[in-house]
Amino acid sequence: MWHMTRRVGYGLLLFFVAATLLWIYRPPVPKPAPLVGEYTNGMEITSSAFAEGGMIPSQYTCDLPSGGKNPPLSWSDVPAGAVSLALIMDDPDVPKALKPDGVFDHWVLYDINPATKGVGEGEQVGTAGANGAGANAYTGPCPPREYEPSTHRYIFVLYALDTTLGLPPGTSKHKVLAAIEGHVLAQAQLIGTYKKKQ
Repeated sequence: MWHMTRRVGYGLLLFFVAATLLWIYRPPVPKPAPLVGEYTNGMEITSSAFAEGGMIPSQYTCDLPSGGKNPPLSWSDVPAGAVSLALIMDDPDVPKALKPDGVFDHWVLYDINPATKGVGEGEQVGTAGANGAGANAYTGPCPPREYEPSTHRYIFVLYALDTTLGLPPGTSKHKVLAAIEGHVLAQAQLIGTYKKKQ
């Protein structure tokens, strides 16, 4: 009986030692990526042309022969330590049959003066990167009607950065996002929707 009790005691001791070692040397839990729609530090971006989640007026889309002008945007509560701003607009609802990653880049701006309060209709601020069509400019929503969903979301994300990027005009969205990594003080987003009329 004494030998059995001693074995049980050793077993419990080994269990607690193993559990303690697992706790001490457990792998770190990775931090989750920021959620789409998360606002940080109170910064906001809005448009006088459409409400959050609302339909973007057709004058800012490819339903106009000109391809449309960019909608007016305003932002507020940019952190005091911001050195520059970046603005990206993309469409995450592109049919995979047309584009494998399902995303089209409509507008890329960076090295925007942090004192800027927004961008007017048809205006540009900062340096323009390349959109999905290869132009250093805004290109309006143009969801193909023959694919579902025929109504797409257009996500405008404003980033407040602690540095300027110094990237040349025509830099792609992916390179801009790589360059801002580790420099984001705050971000805010605005979502508009659109369904092609013609």
